[in-house]
Amino acid sequence: MTFNILNYKEILDYIGEKSLKSVKLVVVSKNHTISAVEEAILAGARIFGENRVQEAKDKFFNLKEKFKDIELHLTGPLQTNKVKNALSIFDVIQTLDREKLANELAKNSNLIKNKSFFVQVNTGKENSKSGIFPEDADEFINYCLLDLDINIVGLMCIPPLEEDPHFHFSLLRDIASKNNLKSLSMGMSSDYQQGISCGATHIRVGTKLFGKRS
Repeated sequence: MTFNILNYKEILDYIGEKSLKSVKLVVVSKNHTISAVEEAILAGARIFGENRVQEAKDKFFNLKEKFKDIELHLTGPLQTNKVKNALSIFDVIQTLDREKLANELAKNSNLIKNKSFFVQVNTGKENSKSGIFPEDADEFINYCLLDLDINIVGLMCIPPLEEDPHFHFSLLRDIASKNNLKSLSMGMSSDYQQGISCGATHIRVGTKLFGKRS
């Protein structure tokens, strides 16, 4: 797979035209090669998303040494036994989705103090997806912030495929506003425009930039 520079520029142009504030494009490079990532870096991309800890370490350990301004986001689920490994490579974890994981992160207070975290909210309450249910979000956010001293900066969601994402993005925005959280990670290749219209600060785009994975 190669990096689609034209689509990359198209998304950046859209952000510039439509957004009232800066929106960060997280280039989701999971399952794509180091050479494809290097193409993205040459095009100017500096924020990347990966779903697996070991793949991220294999791919980005040397790249982060070479390009000091790369910011790496975990956009997939995190197992508690991989917390230390994740914190060694990722700058931002977007998938804080349960109390057990929050407690494990808090045990590594020396490793999390310079990291940022998003709470993943399961806005569609789907059994197939991770995340805190909307009605439990306020309590969980407060627990992470006040009891565990985890640097929660925002919320993330993945709407159900068959539903209008606008409802889910608006719900996420309302929860964030209620909890004074400034960052919203919402919108992917198929719905990043709706995400931006609902106030996204981060969009996570992979397929539009690298093509569909085999």
